Amino acid sequence: MVDTQKLLKEVLLAADDRKALDISVISVRDLTVLADYFVICTGTSTTHVKSIADAVMKKLKENMETVPHHVEGYASANWILIDYGSILVHVFLNETRQFYLLERLWNDAPKIPIDEIIDIKKAEEK
Repeated sequence: MVDTQKLLKEVLLAADDRKALDISVISVRDLTVLADYFVICTGTSTTHVKSIADAVMKKLKENMETVPHHVEGYASANWILIDYGSILVHVFLNETRQFYLLERLWNDAPKIPIDEIIDIKKAEEK
């Protein structure tokens, strides 16, 4: 069984390493059976969005021997959804993120500060 907290940390480190913008974590475990957490981040272009998604999938495969259950949206790269069961990773283009506003749709879900999970400054030094 995969440790959800370690999985979450690896997702965040991979996204941060690829310079994902506006990374947020929402705890949805008390609101839905879909997942425990949503990780939402933004890329500046479709190439950047794919790069972020690729980095997340590569890091989790290498470090945790975990592959996603399902990936959607990779071809268009406006919104790539990577399903790890307990964590759903949403990588958006800015315009697409602003259109769907997942954070507003899940407004009742608590946001988890990133620095409670990873130390961004330490990650940037590596």
